[in-house]
Amino acid sequence: MPARFAPVVSGFVLSCLMSFVVSGIATFRNAGLIDGFFSLWIGAWLPSWLIAFPVILVVAPVARRLVMGLVKAQSGKA
Repeated sequence: MPARFAPVVSGFVLSCLMSFVVSGIATFRNAGLIDGFFSLWIGAWLPSWLIAFPVILVVAPVARRLVMGLVKAQSGKA
């Protein structure tokens, strides 16, 4: 895959992992470790991921700019 797809692939992987972990924690906190927990978790994760992926694609460039601004500000003071 060409390197130009790196931001999209990164967003895909990040959104999958983060929404999976967060939905798992939320599902566990709300339902506990019940029979069918994994099915309930996946049912919560999929819609979460469908929202997280496009949000990551929009928010990641903004976050990168904010981080670069903070890094520059910190390196200038030291």
